[in-house]
Amino acid sequence: MTDRAREDALVELLNTTPVVQGSVSDALGTPAEGRAWARGHGGTGSAEEVAFLLAARSALQDVVRGRRDPECLGEFLRGVSSVPDIRDGRLEWTLQLPDAHRLAVELVLTWAHVGETRPGRLKPCGNPECRRFLLDRSKPNSARWCSMAECGNRMKARRHYRRVKESQESQA
Repeated sequence: MTDRAREDALVELLNTTPVVQGSVSDALGTPAEGRAWARGHGGTGSAEEVAFLLAARSALQDVVRGRRDPECLGEFLRGVSSVPDIRDGRLEWTLQLPDAHRLAVELVLTWAHVGETRPGRLKPCGNPECRRFLLDRSKPNSARWCSMAECGNRMKARRHYRRVKESQESQA
């Protein structure tokens, strides 16, 4: 899997609890949905894997929002080791861990990689009513919303409405 695909999978996991019609939704909320998501991202879909993935998702969301310290992610890395090997003339590292933990561990490691290589670019949407996240790939690191068409447009419309209303009130 490429770095880009891993990063996309991390953002997809973080975005599995969006607000839909005013209520928090969970795309992994049922066992069938959790299994399907895990399988769709290279996992086995076992109940243990989904439970570990849900716990990792919660911790990752809190860390990215600044609600918990990143050290809380260490619990997902306990017992994980990386073994070097030479393949096709290149050094490659293979993770050794239980299969049920692989997907969640890979996503936690992706979070760490993004933090090291793109500091400050994985962030929550700037719309306080939104629960989604974004990985800002823009050159100036200026993206603020998960989607310009949705949250960005809403936030700009709200600011415009406030300015017009304040202007009208100050003229009255």
